[in-house]
Amino acid sequence: MSHEMTIHGFTLDSLAHRPVVILKDSGDRNTVPIWLNANEAVVMAAELVGRDLASQRRGGDLLSCLLETLGMEVYRVAIEAVQDGIYQASVCFRRNGEDIRVEVRPSEALLTSLKYRLPVHVADEVVQQASRLTDGEDESAQETAARRFADFLENLDPALMGKYPM
Repeated sequence: MSHEMTIHGFTLDSLAHRPVVILKDSGDRNTVPIWLNANEAVVMAAELVGRDLASQRRGGDLLSCLLETLGMEVYRVAIEAVQDGIYQASVCFRRNGEDIRVEVRPSEALLTSLKYRLPVHVADEVVQQASRLTDGEDESAQETAARRFADFLENLDPALMGKYPM
């Protein structure tokens, strides 16, 4: 079983000092964080900016043109498993009723999701593992959450306190 999720946000993890993409399901019941390295984050940001620019010009990018010429379509993006903290992902293509599955890096799967405006299908085991981190069942996760909150408070600008009405 998999959960259909979308890219909800793109932020910087203040403890790890690494970019992180946040996936959420439609009911906001499940959240899956996927950490990126700096190079992947730059490519992801460029895709977000480029998507807006590409919609303003006529031609598509090389991959889109190639897929169209070959009569192929991207139809599924998936995060299938997590092993030793490393996500395993795939992108599925379809041509004349034949399905072609390609294993890719998680960042490539996320980029494909953005580019083709597809949901990310996240395996149940991945969602369960991520929920253990966010639920705080693990003592180290609770310590991490406490450190993040302390870091947030330390970096809080008092000038912004009146900015958000209650």
